[in-house]
Amino acid sequence: MDYIMVMLYKYGLLAVCIVILIEYACFPVSSEIVLPFSGVVAHMSDIDIRVLIFLSVVCGLIGSSICYFIGRILGEKSIRWITKRIPKSKNALVKSEEFFNTYGNFSVMIARVIPLCRTYISFLAGAFKQSYISFLLCSAAGITVWNTVLISLGYMLGDKWNIVEQYYNQYKLYVLILIVCVAFLLYKRRRG
Repeated sequence: MDYIMVMLYKYGLLAVCIVILIEYACFPVSSEIVLPFSGVVAHMSDIDIRVLIFLSVVCGLIGSSICYFIGRILGEKSIRWITKRIPKSKNALVKSEEFFNTYGNFSVMIARVIPLCRTYISFLAGAFKQSYISFLLCSAAGITVWNTVLISLGYMLGDKWNIVEQYYNQYKLYVLILIVCVAFLLYKRRRG
């Protein structure tokens, strides 16, 4: 992740756009880090935040469209294939499908602000044949909210980003341990 941060700072707006695009195309890049840092880069480079937010939404829609069309081409059968190979995914997928069928467009918009779901909803929307125009409109609404909040947060932090990074580096091990403990307790409770 440090390499991505250096690249964003060194190459500015172009790098920011590329990283946001690949993040929305389901590559393992954390938007919770990339988007705020993009705001920091904009602040330090005198990039208009409105331009950055607009470009981030466009790049998000392009990346999401890639996943949408993969889901559209592979279809529902690919999702069924996954659930047969990974039995634990079946329940989650069935619930996701029910939520998608019940709320349709709304599910795409809401999923855009839920970590992990926010990128993978594109596959479901494609596989369940949501209209592309509807997909774009709902995605644009959700992506705009998510990107605006995170980029603005980074932009407001501006020069103080290094303070946040210090605290993050100092306490990340404790946060990781806490997350693992909570996950373990939830797992035990669910099985118990």
